[in-house]
Amino acid sequence: MGIDLAIVVIYFIVIFSMALTGRQGTNVTKEEYFLSNRNLRWYSVAISSIATNINGYQFLGMMGSAYLYGLAQAQLEINAVQGIFMAAFIFVPLYLKDRVITITQFIKKRLGNNVGLIYSGASLFLLSTVGLGAALFWGAYAAEVVFGDYFSFLSESRVVRAGSILVFLGLFSATYTYLGGLAAVVKTDLIQFAILLIGGTVITWVAVEHLGGWSALYTGDYQLKWGDEFVPVDNLMHLHLPTDHPKLPWMFMFGLFLLNINYWCANQTVVQRSLAARSLKEAQIGLVVGGVMKYYMAIIIIIPGIALAGILADNPLQEPDMTFPYLVKNYLGTGMRGIILCALFASLMSTIDSTFNSLATLFSVDIYKEYINKAATDQQMVAVGRRTILFTFVTGVTMGLILLSYKFADQQSAFTHTLNEIRYYVNCGLVVLICAAAFLIAPKRQLAVIAFFSTVVLQFAFSLWLFPDMNYFVRAMWVIIIGFLLIAIPTGLNLIREPSMDSHQKAGFKSLKDIFVFASPLVMWAGIGLILSLVVLHFVFH
Repeated sequence: MGIDLAIVVIYFIVIFSMALTGRQGTNVTKEEYFLSNRNLRWYSVAISSIATNINGYQFLGMMGSAYLYGLAQAQLEINAVQGIFMAAFIFVPLYLKDRVITITQFIKKRLGNNVGLIYSGASLFLLSTVGLGAALFWGAYAAEVVFGDYFSFLSESRVVRAGSILVFLGLFSATYTYLGGLAAVVKTDLIQFAILLIGGTVITWVAVEHLGGWSALYTGDYQLKWGDEFVPVDNLMHLHLPTDHPKLPWMFMFGLFLLNINYWCANQTVVQRSLAARSLKEAQIGLVVGGVMKYYMAIIIIIPGIALAGILADNPLQEPDMTFPYLVKNYLGTGMRGIILCALFASLMSTIDSTFNSLATLFSVDIYKEYINKAATDQQMVAVGRRTILFTFVTGVTMGLILLSYKFADQQSAFTHTLNEIRYYVNCGLVVLICAAAFLIAPKRQLAVIAFFSTVVLQFAFSLWLFPDMNYFVRAMWVIIIGFLLIAIPTGLNLIREPSMDSHQKAGFKSLKDIFVFASPLVMWAGIGLILSLVVLHFVFH
């Protein structure tokens, strides 16, 4: 235990020291603080974006879901390539062309100030509560579950131990983000991602070795979770489950495709790295490389869960989220456990620091500068952004503690899908708005407001009254489609009356040549190769 804790202490010292090298003074400009002076290279875009995406819930929640549902759970990882491709070649070129600092500025230009305020308000609310809270919750919960005996000096109560870890990690991340802005976030992400890769690779190798090798993934005895029952199957290496599967029917990938637009194309936390890129080419290369990295992340998150399902075929775990802790406690020794604990902390802080930075950016640029102090200087905006970090630290910790109490009250649940469903009540409307802004010619602004709020009403109507048994990914798909059509159809009908437009424009949609933008032919073929690789994977692991 002493060696493991020493490794963790060294880790925190290194991270904080690295963050302090990017410390910003009081005279820093808004672009220096929020966008690292728009000078990020492609490798920083790639690594920091993927590090931000990975947090404790992948190691605990998604690995636990993989134990229950097999390779189908990997769709939440590998199908991110769709969103990354659209971000690189559709949305980021639009953002960089307008030199926006926030996605809201793009929304305002296309859909008006009212819609921009709604978009920014919804993003701020979601990130400062569920976004921060969920990331803090998973990191603290994972650390307590796997290494609770290391923190026994804090309290005999598991809830108190996890809560203490949560507060400390949130405060630590908020401190260096407050001091250094995006530059500090990116610098620390580079180290934290390396630790993530080492920890995830070790867990995968150990799990597969104890199963009997990679071929054993296809030949062992497995039980697939189907509702409340475990059903024997030949193997869990199938991406597509039947349409009546209660959690991951194959049709859910269509809803996931649309929701990926929100996460990878219009989520300030993720897109901010691309906005800070040195050029469009650097941003696009970084995102394509990030897409390749997502495949490896799928391996180290999903495969250990499937392997453990085979190892424990005769004595299944009662709590699926114990998959990761079981592997660490039973198969790893002193020293390596310390590295894994650092990987857990790295997965948490790489997400939290990015979220803090994005919240500071959104509030200071979209709200403070626009509505509170139009004459604000760069220094005033940075100061307000820093105060936003302090405020959202409180909201994020509060939500994290609420989620902790909920989880400890019902430890049998696969908590990943519960949190996803909560987010989608807001995310569906955000997808509708960003798609209307990017794909429609002269979208009707009043309808955008109606469409956004209609998605929330539809979510409740579908889940409570109309289709209560519908899979929540499929439900999200229909909600997004209906919401988008509420804007697209009237917009198209209005443009039909414009004699100056050609037949395609009158339909209300941009042409393909106007939608896709490639920085160079090489980048274009790299992007096409990335998306084709995803198609191949779906066929190979059908």
